[in-house]
Amino acid sequence: MKTVRYIYWQDSGMWLGHLDEYPDYMTQGETIEDLQENLKDLYEELTSGRIPGVRRS
Repeated sequence: MKTVRYIYWQDSGMWLGHLDEYPDYMTQGETIEDLQENLKDLYEELTSGRIPGVRRS
């Protein structure tokens, strides 16, 4: 199981965040749990190979 680091913060009542390896792609959630689920989905999309030209840091 791979550990994926992410950065997150709260702004105007919403939780915002991005994956440490993919800082150009942000997501949000109403709760921290929503944000974590959205970050998991984002990671799956970015690493699937279905999106061309994904930038990684």
